[in-house]
Amino acid sequence: MAGQQFQYDDSGNTFFYFLTSFVGLIVIPATYYLWPRDQNAEQLRLKSLRRVHGRCLWYLQLLNYTALLFGWVVFLLLAYKVSKLDREYQEYNPYEVLHLDPGATTSEIKKQYHLLSKKFHPDKGGDEAAFMMITKAYAALTNEQTKKNWELYGDPDGPRATNFGIALPAWIVDQKNSMLVLLVYGLAFMVILPVVVGTWWYRSIRYSGDQILINTTQLFMHFMYKTPNMNMKRLAMVLTAAFEFDPRSNKEATIRPTDNIEVPQLIRELGNINVKKKEPPFCYPYSLKARVLVLAHLSRMEISEDLEEDQRFAVRKSPALLQEMVNVGCQLTMMANSRGGFHAPRLVSIENCMKLTQMIVQGLQETKSPLLQLPHFDEEHLRYCVSKKYKVRSLQDLVSLKDSERRSMLRFLVEEKYDEVISVLGSFPHIAMETKLQVLDDEDSNNITAGSIVTVTVTLTRKRMAVRHRRSLNSAPRYPPPPPLQDAVAVPKEDDEEGSDKGSESDEAEANKDSPSERDEESDKQSDTEVDEIAGDDEEQEWEALQQSIQRREKALLETKSKVTHPVYSLYYPDEKQEWWWLYIADRRDQALVSMPYHVCTLKDTEEVELKFPAPSKTGNYQYSVILRSDSYLGLDQIKPLKLEVHEAKAVLDNHPQWDIPETEEEDEEQEDSDGIEESEDDDEDND
Repeated sequence: MAGQQFQYDDSGNTFFYFLTSFVGLIVIPATYYLWPRDQNAEQLRLKSLRRVHGRCLWYLQLLNYTALLFGWVVFLLLAYKVSKLDREYQEYNPYEVLHLDPGATTSEIKKQYHLLSKKFHPDKGGDEAAFMMITKAYAALTNEQTKKNWELYGDPDGPRATNFGIALPAWIVDQKNSMLVLLVYGLAFMVILPVVVGTWWYRSIRYSGDQILINTTQLFMHFMYKTPNMNMKRLAMVLTAAFEFDPRSNKEATIRPTDNIEVPQLIRELGNINVKKKEPPFCYPYSLKARVLVLAHLSRMEISEDLEEDQRFAVRKSPALLQEMVNVGCQLTMMANSRGGFHAPRLVSIENCMKLTQMIVQGLQETKSPLLQLPHFDEEHLRYCVSKKYKVRSLQDLVSLKDSERRSMLRFLVEEKYDEVISVLGSFPHIAMETKLQVLDDEDSNNITAGSIVTVTVTLTRKRMAVRHRRSLNSAPRYPPPPPLQDAVAVPKEDDEEGSDKGSESDEAEANKDSPSERDEESDKQSDTEVDEIAGDDEEQEWEALQQSIQRREKALLETKSKVTHPVYSLYYPDEKQEWWWLYIADRRDQALVSMPYHVCTLKDTEEVELKFPAPSKTGNYQYSVILRSDSYLGLDQIKPLKLEVHEAKAVLDNHPQWDIPETEEEDEEQEDSDGIEESEDDDEDND
């Protein structure tokens, strides 16, 4: 067996192959990830209307594309370099060395060898390496042993050791450079690697799975426990006290020297924001600055460029922090339900977190009109909408107007701006919500008993408002449509013979009628049969629906859906955000959560969500609400009533025949024998 030899790449060719492959593994996936996705004309048009998004993200996109372009330049240069390298591993062919065709005779070989040896002999000024190759080729074709070695092993010298080149230049293992290489290895593996791993570990233990600081989560839990009923002003204070805004905990947060001048000026413009409150951490400079910037964002105030950069940072962080507050509120609610001993956060506190998320994404205060989410709408324009003639106070009211009335109401807009308003309005979502109440894994899935686990299957279908109200958003027809045709068909008169035949047939039918008692018996039997068939069909349909639901759940567990749904239209949010929703069940009378909010992050067209909760322990009728809230838009929330009729639970059977399981085979045989004896005795009694 041939030996194996490892050698370093003296020429450096192998290293270029390795480097080209390495750069290609980075550049090609990065290109696929950063390549712009296809967008239709409507999406491009809506994106062009946003005046904040393009201003704050252009440098990030430029940086990404510049790095990608540089990577491709390096990859192409390396590929060109590799294409120009000489091929080292070529198949040895002595005929090619002697410039002969395969199958040449011995005399032709000798003649060609003499000609080439005279030309390349070193004593006559020829190339020594070429002369050695010619001599070797001549021996391979004239000597029996060398010719045999070449035919068997592809080399006249016989089998050689297998060479494996290592894609490192030889100077790395050169003894002259040993100290330098050792120093680099020691610096890389004993200094840089431990520092990188330690930094990553220190960072990972400070953050939760949702990339929220652990200290921030503890802060939210403390104040939500301390203030179960949290209003919007208090909620804004708790939000901006997060450690993400503290430069000591987050390097992205900054405190500027000009803050001492600009922040107090904003405080005077905003008015009463509880500045004099000395409760920590609300009185700390970082918390006060973040609160002022968020409130200025909700008021749509103009601020300086330096503060605007800090404001964009605070606004980008807020939705994730508010989602963490929702999670904390749910955890406290579950702890209160299971352990007791303290009050859970009120429903209004958790819903205020959701409302504040909508307000921050759209840059609107709670009391402002949802119409201000549209472009070219200002406070002064709202008086045209809320007049006695139109009474438009929501997006749905604006959509439901006739096109002529809408154009008349928005007469303050020129035609181009009016078209932009209609485009944006038509892109807003409309969600159709259907609910189904049942108790899975039970004999009667529609019978809700005390303490059972109730499953509410909610089917969400997302459409655009332009699709939902197609007739309203499109231009009204100039002429009314023609009335529908009457489905009246003239029936020809029957001939006298046909009439007489029908008369005779009816007489025979009358003569063959049964008595009333017989007809009642037949109708009873027929009704019983129909009831049994209907019941059987209902059971089969219910079983099929249950199996389909189980298959959908299993498929959903295995399937990973993208969280890229629909881009949110917002004039004041500094980043591109996806359209997500909260779905939950609540008891609005008691201000309590019935099921934990489910964050719907994959609703692109249709989504099916299962909400589970334990039924009340007492029988009776209960009124709940299935609530769907947007995390991006104001005025698009939906509330659907859910009636729950709880019955008394069935008594548990203590001695069911199926539970009499024999412990051993002998007991099983004895039981069968005793059953056989009893059956034979019964048969004898029947015969007697």
